[in-house]
Amino acid sequence: MTQRLLYVMDPLCSWCWGFAPVIDAIQAAYPELDIHMVAGGLRPGQRDPLDAASREALGEHWEAVEIASGQPFLSPDDLPDGFVYNTEPPCRALVVGRELAASKVWDLVKAIQHAFYAQALDVTQTALLVDLAEQVGYDRRSFSESFDAEITRAAISADFSWTRDLGIAGFPTLLAQRDGQLALLTNGYQSVDAVMPLLDRWVAAGEARQPAC
Repeated sequence: MTQRLLYVMDPLCSWCWGFAPVIDAIQAAYPELDIHMVAGGLRPGQRDPLDAASREALGEHWEAVEIASGQPFLSPDDLPDGFVYNTEPPCRALVVGRELAASKVWDLVKAIQHAFYAQALDVTQTALLVDLAEQVGYDRRSFSESFDAEITRAAISADFSWTRDLGIAGFPTLLAQRDGQLALLTNGYQSVDAVMPLLDRWVAAGEARQPAC
């Protein structure tokens, strides 16, 4: 029997940043359970810089996430002038990290999230993404080369298409997969206390199906 979790997210989705402690808790409780990360694509391909009204609306949204999750947030006003909220580059970094060393990809995603939400850095810039990848243990040259490779662009397009085909419109979404069958654990932010009982029941059901030795 094969089982894993599929975490569909975007590194620049604020509710996904709020959900990060939930993923940490899952990994602590079930260290042998594979978590496969899928780049959902929140705002890929955006080209217009954030204007004052957008920053204000975003600030209200981030404040709500901070209250609900306890995660640290700076203000969108702290982001650089001319910032374009294009989530494709961080999603592409996720895909590169997953392909090069899946064991490090969650650390990379958290580094990107922290740099954006807690430090107001422009993580759409390739140089910064490569820096963050190196900081969590990726080879700088390999990551940089893979980031610009055509096969990577194809892989991220596949992630976006898979997400759309399943009808997933909100992030974070956590799916449980057992023997090829998918079960929805959560669509949208939920706290650790809400998610863990759902996961515990799913794991227990799988253990009950194991043949007796």
